[in-house]
Amino acid sequence: MTQYNYPDQMAQAQQPAALAGQFAQRFQLLAGNIERVVRGKREAVELALICLFAEGHLLIEDVPGTGKTTLARSVAASVDAEWRRIQFTPDLLPSDITGVSIFNQAHQKFEFHQGPVFANIVLADEINRASPKTQSALLEVMEERRVTVDAEPHPVPRPFLVVATQNPVDMDGTYPLPEAQLDRFLMKISVGYPDHVSEVEVLKGGPTGPQVERLPVVARATDVAGMIDFASRIHVADPVYDYIVGLCAATRTSPHLRLGASPRGSLALLRAARVRAAAAGRHYVVPEDVKALAVPVLAHRLIVTPEAELREIGAASALGEILAGMPVPQAA
Repeated sequence: MTQYNYPDQMAQAQQPAALAGQFAQRFQLLAGNIERVVRGKREAVELALICLFAEGHLLIEDVPGTGKTTLARSVAASVDAEWRRIQFTPDLLPSDITGVSIFNQAHQKFEFHQGPVFANIVLADEINRASPKTQSALLEVMEERRVTVDAEPHPVPRPFLVVATQNPVDMDGTYPLPEAQLDRFLMKISVGYPDHVSEVEVLKGGPTGPQVERLPVVARATDVAGMIDFASRIHVADPVYDYIVGLCAATRTSPHLRLGASPRGSLALLRAARVRAAAAGRHYVVPEDVKALAVPVLAHRLIVTPEAELREIGAASALGEILAGMPVPQAA
């Protein structure tokens, strides 16, 4: 069984440990603020924040009325950053998202007018209701954080987070996201129904209870950018790197899967694990961080075989089998 050592130089570890503690405090403050509106969904809230600090994007798939949009709006309201909401419809055009160049007669030249994607947090509501042509307008900006119009690149602000929602029940008039676009989402999660106690609290709050518009701002955009930079420097031991690569490689050879995780999936899992470690107040990643995030980060990137579908084996179940059969590196 593989063993590894955590950073043991005390002089070097003191500062990262202190910064990790500050990161964890701010992370928990943000999560608690969002939970004032999104009751009883701590895991979904923390996963959304991990996406923010890992500079990834989040896809929330669930039935109507479970709080998908509220979760996205609460994240935006808790951070003093610019945010925009795009309601995806069949008649939405790519230029309605990215922006368009308009000829200025006074200056006798074309000027670029930014679309709603130029914000720190972008809520793409019911993304699967737009045509594939419009969906593809997000491909470049989600990966490269810039929009190219008339051969001219226009960078989006930092931090930049796309939170997309979709309804898996009513599929009439929808366009499923292609694998290339699903792969650009760091995570795909489901909010789910609240438990009995949480739903009672929602009913008791009613119109006078906590609302998204009344949430206090608990972090600035500059704070988020600093936390992103710190999370990217979280220590990862070589056996943990091997564990991540081995896990993704196993998805490519699993008999239940016809499409495994790409190297982009490996990188996404690494970035998310670093943020989870910092959110726990640690300046190093442990294998449990990887295991806890494997399903939300990797499952939507996998495609099961027809035989597995007939046996009702989903991507998450196949991934669970792989996790159960892989040896976990142990700390020395």
